[in-house]
Amino acid sequence: MSRHSARPVWLEAVGTFDARVDDLMEPLRGNPRIDTAAKVITGLGDHGLMWAAITLVRARRKGPERARAVKALGIAGVSSSLVNAGLKSVIGRNRPDTTDLKITEGGIPVRPPKTSSFPSGHTLAAFTAATVLSESSDAVGTALLFTSAGLVGLSRIHLRAHHASDVLGGAAIGLTLGAIGRRFV
Repeated sequence: MSRHSARPVWLEAVGTFDARVDDLMEPLRGNPRIDTAAKVITGLGDHGLMWAAITLVRARRKGPERARAVKALGIAGVSSSLVNAGLKSVIGRNRPDTTDLKITEGGIPVRPPKTSSFPSGHTLAAFTAATVLSESSDAVGTALLFTSAGLVGLSRIHLRAHHASDVLGGAAIGLTLGAIGRRFV
């Protein structure tokens, strides 16, 4: 194989990492409880449903806290959507192969992905929202936000909607966007 046709070493490392994580997830696939949980969590991450619900809970307070919650969701939603769409169109990575995916049939339907794989948009949006919506005075709420974001990412790997590196990339980009967005809230 010529030097010009070989994959770069870093791409080989990413592929190896993705394959190892997929192998670790494989024994969990086909378990009806885990499959259902993954489907529900992924569904709640669709179109920011989870983050809109959290904003409604946070917006129950009156005054500046309500305005802050709504503004935070707007910033998270717009910034994560724009960055995700831009990156997906430039990178164009293929989704994981699902031909041998063992997920329990029936139950909760999962919307099939239509865009490229990198970054995980669900995870990017989740970590952007968790970062922007988090409050230093609410340690429990903040822990729940980031736990929820992490579960969204895991659900995407479990369902083979994304490679593990897509999820890590989405989380890193989401944390960065969220940190920037917090400056405007």
